[in-house]
Amino acid sequence: MKLRLDGRSLVLDDFAPLLGGSDRPLSLSLTADAKKAVARARALVDRVVDSGEVVYGLTTGFGRLKNVAIETADLAALQRNLVLSHCCGVGDPLPFEEVRAVMALRINGLSRGHSGVRPELLATWIELFNAGFTPEVPQQGSVGASGDLAPLSHLCAATMGVGRAALPDGKGGWKVTSAKAALAKVGVAPIELAAKEGLALINGTEVMKGIGALVLLRARNLSKAADAIAALSIEALFGSVKPFDPRLAELKNNAGHGRTSSNVRALLADSEVLASHTGCDRVQDPYCLRCVPQVHGAFKTALEHVEAVFAGELNAVTDNPILFPDTDEVISAGQFHGQPISIPMDYLAAALCTIANVSERRIEQLVNPDLSRLPAFLTPRPGLNSGLMIAQVAAASLASENKSLAHPASVDTVPTSANQEDHVSMGTIAARKARAILDNVENVLAIELLCAAQGREFHGELRAGRGAQAVHDALRTVVKPLGDDRYMAGDIAAARRLVRSGELVRATEKALRAPLLS
Repeated sequence: MKLRLDGRSLVLDDFAPLLGGSDRPLSLSLTADAKKAVARARALVDRVVDSGEVVYGLTTGFGRLKNVAIETADLAALQRNLVLSHCCGVGDPLPFEEVRAVMALRINGLSRGHSGVRPELLATWIELFNAGFTPEVPQQGSVGASGDLAPLSHLCAATMGVGRAALPDGKGGWKVTSAKAALAKVGVAPIELAAKEGLALINGTEVMKGIGALVLLRARNLSKAADAIAALSIEALFGSVKPFDPRLAELKNNAGHGRTSSNVRALLADSEVLASHTGCDRVQDPYCLRCVPQVHGAFKTALEHVEAVFAGELNAVTDNPILFPDTDEVISAGQFHGQPISIPMDYLAAALCTIANVSERRIEQLVNPDLSRLPAFLTPRPGLNSGLMIAQVAAASLASENKSLAHPASVDTVPTSANQEDHVSMGTIAARKARAILDNVENVLAIELLCAAQGREFHGELRAGRGAQAVHDALRTVVKPLGDDRYMAGDIAAARRLVRSGELVRATEKALRAPLLS
């Protein structure tokens, strides 16, 4: 996939190839207008430097050291020192697909022509990206203002030949080596920074946005998968389709409710299982089945809101100071502040928790013989076998862990840089927590998928709805029905891969001959 960047047109779907591993390349280039804009901004930097004017970030120190003027001869050293001194990240490295999203976002933001990097520097970054060069970036160390300084410094340092970087290994994975060796491998000399460039490269919100963009793509898939798996659970539990009546969605005045109901009706259409149970003695289904439109629908509403926020943020200029070449102005402001991202990511994290919570309750309905009217823990021979007993325990653990992770990062702030940077966003922490919660939710849904499909085995003589049957059949391509007890972690992992990869949704949509709504 090829993207022509102009700083204005990037959309969330452009990042989809990054989720496929290093064997699904994404290549970048700049439009002609973007190249001109970058050149105009650089010309303004050169004019300021030549004039000897004292301008923050161009000819001064940084943060609390903003009042220290720097000699022209030292401006290149100033930028190199800035990057190296800010390489203070710790912890496990970011997944490489997230780093590539960050690189693409930084290039896109710089291409608007308000940051002042040289055109040749941006061309080198694009060359490195297209060659698969991907810096190793520690996850921890950003407070989300002034931007993502530490992680972006690690990214920038790698292009200077400092630190570590990865290249595609030809098998869909990555081979990590020193950044200097990786640069040599792709035939690119280490970058030497000029005035303003170090600050322009590291002062932005691209790390929280890069993490968030991929979380959103996965969450969009998860929204559909959750409906599909819930439909199979309804089949296994002889639930009712009546709560999904479109008239109820109309009365609720909630678009997410309507989309969920539409999905589940399509998934359960023509089900002999549900038809056979129309006159049963259960007057109402439990909330975890009956309220799927309200719970899943609320998640869809939250997802839609956060996607709308990101539609603007993906093309935002987040540097400081900001250059306006047309008026020869350099303005110090707060474009780097991550609050517009941290609050929505916290919102998404809380919404994700509700999907795990309700899924875990459906799992309990499936494995509890007092509730399901199915064999205890969904094993054909309870007692000798424990079946899916502890799978429910694992789901409960994950749902509970999410509640701890859901504490909003955006409500916290710690003054930094000798109180010069006295209010920060914690946006990258919010994005990382949303990702961690999403990982857990995918695993909870994988466990529900295993339980729902196993429950379906006990009334397989009746035809399920076409969509729900496709969900069952997709799982059975990677996990066989449970007989006697076996090692379950492999089954959960296989089900999770089916969910996360999007294959479950694709197989279901193929059977329905129509897309599910997210």
